[in-house]
Amino acid sequence: MPIHFRNTPANEPFLFDSIGNHWAQTCVLRSKGYPLYHYLQTEEGSGTVKIRGTTYTLNEDEGLLTAPFIPHSYAKESPRWTTFFATFTGRIESSILSVTGYRPVLFIERERGVKIRQLVDEIMENWDTLSTDTYTQSICCYRMLMSLTDSACSQTHTDDPLYLRYVAPIIREIESHYDTDLTVQELSRMVYITPQYLSRLFKRFLGCSVYEYLTSYRISRARELLIMHPHLMIQQIARQSGYSDVSHFIAMFRKATGITPLEFRKIN
Repeated sequence: MPIHFRNTPANEPFLFDSIGNHWAQTCVLRSKGYPLYHYLQTEEGSGTVKIRGTTYTLNEDEGLLTAPFIPHSYAKESPRWTTFFATFTGRIESSILSVTGYRPVLFIERERGVKIRQLVDEIMENWDTLSTDTYTQSICCYRMLMSLTDSACSQTHTDDPLYLRYVAPIIREIESHYDTDLTVQELSRMVYITPQYLSRLFKRFLGCSVYEYLTSYRISRARELLIMHPHLMIQQIARQSGYSDVSHFIAMFRKATGITPLEFRKIN
């Protein structure tokens, strides 16, 4: 049951924070989710993953990509359930949000899962080299992410008029101006609907409220700044992430990641 953890700074665009295969999967309960994008796929047997009231059954070569900080749990369906997994980090980790089609959860079907398993087996076989050759590792990580997120193409909302009219413009606004004093009220006025209705649409299409999406995006950008600019003060990171109050920024960062910005910087 080999498992490898990142032992270098996350200076490449994408890197594996951890990766492992042939894992005898046990029951897992993560009430606050996982702090990074996390992928789990069945090798043998079957198991279930419960996320926000929805149960996903993962049979052989089926998998699930889950966004950061989404509460979930695992349970075995068969006497033996073996899995492989990978978690993702890097300088542009926040871009994973857009390439997944802004979905908090992506289900990977068997046909695609077979190819992903082959890629992971190859990565694990060559890990001794990849652990030090971070450039090549970043390419492998990107290949895996693209293999996963290709499935998002069939799950996008580009044909839904409600998504196109109300949700897509707000996503663009958040990604362009997350470092300004955005509020849900102001965002909803942009598309001429109430904050409550806008949040219901976000819940329907993305599985989170507008505020949760804005916060998640800001914290992702803050993590990138902490890694990419080690000499920036926390006050500067807060301001560039859209928080004018440093104490509020630290509290929100801790709530999202379980650690303070300084602790996160030391780890990375």
